[in-house]
Amino acid sequence: MCLAAAAHIVERDRFADLGITDPRLASLVAESWRRRAELPSLYGRFDLRYDGTGPAKMLEYNADTPTSLVEAASPQWFWMEERFPGADQWNSLHERLVEAWKRQAALLPPGPVHFVHSESDELGEDLMTVAYLRETAEQAGLDTEALSVERIGFDKLSGRFVDERLRFIRSCFKLYPWEWLTTDRFGPYVLDTLDNGGGTGTTCWIEPAWKMLLSNKALLTILWELYPGHPNLLAAHLDGPRELAANGGYVAKPLLGREGAGVTLHEAGAPPAVRDEACCYQELAPLPDFDGNRVVLGAWVVEDEAAGLGIRESAGPVTDEYARFLPHVIL
Repeated sequence: MCLAAAAHIVERDRFADLGITDPRLASLVAESWRRRAELPSLYGRFDLRYDGTGPAKMLEYNADTPTSLVEAASPQWFWMEERFPGADQWNSLHERLVEAWKRQAALLPPGPVHFVHSESDELGEDLMTVAYLRETAEQAGLDTEALSVERIGFDKLSGRFVDERLRFIRSCFKLYPWEWLTTDRFGPYVLDTLDNGGGTGTTCWIEPAWKMLLSNKALLTILWELYPGHPNLLAAHLDGPRELAANGGYVAKPLLGREGAGVTLHEAGAPPAVRDEACCYQELAPLPDFDGNRVVLGAWVVEDEAAGLGIRESAGPVTDEYARFLPHVIL
């Protein structure tokens, strides 16, 4: 359904709903979508609300820079083997990531794959996630290099991005959102050199630009338009809370945000409030509470298939960067 929504955005030119108002950027994202079979794309994470009694509800989908991958992959598997030998776990993440790199190696330009994160990551989560994904690529036989995004250079003579040793960056896995990549100081160079398949451009970014269609909260409203009343979706609007203010309450989410930043909850009956910034107004579905722990399920996708489960719990109603990871078993 998310892929159908992405196709709808491109076909109906709904980029403005996502806050993509630069015609050139919109054109490049559309081209990336149309050429997606030629571009490497690795993974994503659905965040789901589920209490064991009814259908799971999709809270959002992070298809560009999802984290909590490290904990969901090998560590919780090793925990299970030590604590619950003979049990099972919904978890094939590591094997699927390695196989995905092997299958997609032919789509990568010659040379090492650079793995980059931002030095502004104070918790170290981005660094660990990138280091882990780099390990899966190396296990798949790829040549890799580590680099921070702040240390990427641009050689104006050749018109190419370079690393600290002045080698061309032909392919780059980034844990750095596309909305930052295209709007920071080097944003114009990113657009000028974007390898979108078809032999154009000089730098292939992973995840590809079309993932901007899926990691934007406006996706939730497009889904509700296309599949109104679907049991796995929550009602969502862009222009305000509408009926949600009176019927159960709503959550206001910035279109672009990570780790719960800027999310506000509004109970039923509270005066409807339309935020100044562009937001998605989604039906309120409080996370299930287990002894004061509010739980959200992270359902991982590698390439086109479900690949594992990572559970996070928090004391507050919004899952943020300080949420605890909870390993699981199937007995």
